[in-house]
Amino acid sequence: MKTSDFFYELPQELIAQEPAAERSSSRLMVLDRKTGNIEHRIFREIKDYLKAGDCLVLNDTRVMPARLLGAREDTGGGIEFVLMKIISGDTWEVILKPGKRAKPGARFIFGDGALRAEILDVTAGGNRIVRFEYEGMFQQVLDRVGIMPLPPYITKKLDDTERYQTVYSKYTGSAAAPTAGLHFTRELLGDLAGSGVHIAYLTLHVGLGTFRPVKTENIEDHVMHSEIYNLGREAADTINKARAEGGRVIAVGTTSCRVLETVSGDDGTVSPSSGSTGIFIYPGYRFKAVDALITNFHLPESTLLMLVSAFTGRENILHAYSVAVEQRYRFFSFGDAMFIR
Repeated sequence: MKTSDFFYELPQELIAQEPAAERSSSRLMVLDRKTGNIEHRIFREIKDYLKAGDCLVLNDTRVMPARLLGAREDTGGGIEFVLMKIISGDTWEVILKPGKRAKPGARFIFGDGALRAEILDVTAGGNRIVRFEYEGMFQQVLDRVGIMPLPPYITKKLDDTERYQTVYSKYTGSAAAPTAGLHFTRELLGDLAGSGVHIAYLTLHVGLGTFRPVKTENIEDHVMHSEIYNLGREAADTINKARAEGGRVIAVGTTSCRVLETVSGDDGTVSPSSGSTGIFIYPGYRFKAVDALITNFHLPESTLLMLVSAFTGRENILHAYSVAVEQRYRFFSFGDAMFIR
């Protein structure tokens, strides 16, 4: 398949620049992947489609304030770091802007000296490996001097940065939010649990690679970015028990979906695991663990659109997206949601 097979026309004004007034008031498109039938609902009404015994699987990662604005120690020239992923200890992979002249040994200062960094190496892709220096706890320093990163297609300033966090976010480490989860409120999750829906949490720290365009004509030639994940024993037991008793495993977001498919056996049983996954799901992939998917509307020609096309069928998805455009749904991170069942 070609990358161009996943192109669709999207009017610029349908790219949501801010979250809905209330999390669960977003619109919800319900897509039956067997028949292609489409229903239009409000997100909080998703409980009408979930039954006792089903298991929702949510990604409890938390977005870190990964943008750092600072200066070179020697020249005072401005610099921007974006944290990509931790390598070990205080060593991170980062994106630099401008970065062409930033060679190993170059040093930078952020937040009036609260945070300093030295470049150790340059990656094959042009990112930098840096070591940070600070006093106290890194996360507390980062909270003080860092800025919340927003996707490149969002140009409006976000007044309340918690709106780019899920209400159940717990473990800091993502450079982008698992946006399908932004629609849930604590009340909605409580109602679902009260109705007998099981809820399990896993962690996948989302990297900025999620926004990286596919530049190869043949999608099989694309090299997928890797991300760090963890699925604990308790969550794995909850998921496996639900499946064994006839419930559906419902991934909330493509991030949860990728972890579940990474740790699943051929029979759909998931195993507790932690590590790094670079799984690339596109049409032709046979899903093992995921029975239904809650997701947002994704960028044209993106790996995320390829994943949902694999789950639903490319023609089904592109038709659903054309209906979404016609019905003026809101797209991307702060946009509306789909439930694919």
